[in-house]
Amino acid sequence: MQILVVEDEYKIAQLLKNGLIEEHYTVDVAKDGDEALYKLSVNTYDLVLLDLMIPGVDGVSVCKEFRKTNQTTPILILTAKDAIEDRVKGLDAGADDYVPKPFSFAELSARIRALLRRGNKTNPVILQIDDLSLDPAAKIAKRNGHMLSLTAREYELLEYFMHHPHVVLTKTQLLEHVWDYNYEGFSNIVETYIKYLRQKLRVDDTSKELIHTVRGLGYKIS
Repeated sequence: MQILVVEDEYKIAQLLKNGLIEEHYTVDVAKDGDEALYKLSVNTYDLVLLDLMIPGVDGVSVCKEFRKTNQTTPILILTAKDAIEDRVKGLDAGADDYVPKPFSFAELSARIRALLRRGNKTNPVILQIDDLSLDPAAKIAKRNGHMLSLTAREYELLEYFMHHPHVVLTKTQLLEHVWDYNYEGFSNIVETYIKYLRQKLRVDDTSKELIHTVRGLGYKIS
């Protein structure tokens, strides 16, 4: 499941991103309204976590603009505890629910799960590339009928690829979206996990290579 977090306060954005990654979501972060609208126009998200008080285009306007083209993706807004008028404006603009700041991450996580369950009942999606399928709701990946045994990070990497079929993804993009973008580990972490994932996708001798290296640019699944 892929979530866009729209939050301009760095510490809160990182708290949200790291917490959601721990719960096996793939997370993008936008620091202002303009960046949020751009990412919403080029990517597909299962849920948007939107702070209303952001620089540039405000959160209510982001909500309205997104709802013009997408009526189904859940939007969960973050508001100041006493900002009742802002909550009403957000809900009227098309948001599905709100969580007041300061918030409990456990409650936020429960609200997210509830909205995703609601959406999955009306819009179930199975990601498919050739004989490889991935069910984001059940977090199950299969290749030619064989269940794949993936670590949490391998699953996140595969899901991110499958949300962007035939698109070349750079090493930087993969680090930002699958790992914390301030990741300071070994520089070959992406290459290492690509190798692990390729090995697990070879379920038998007839398995075609699905993850391709585009020399000098990055990787793509096709």
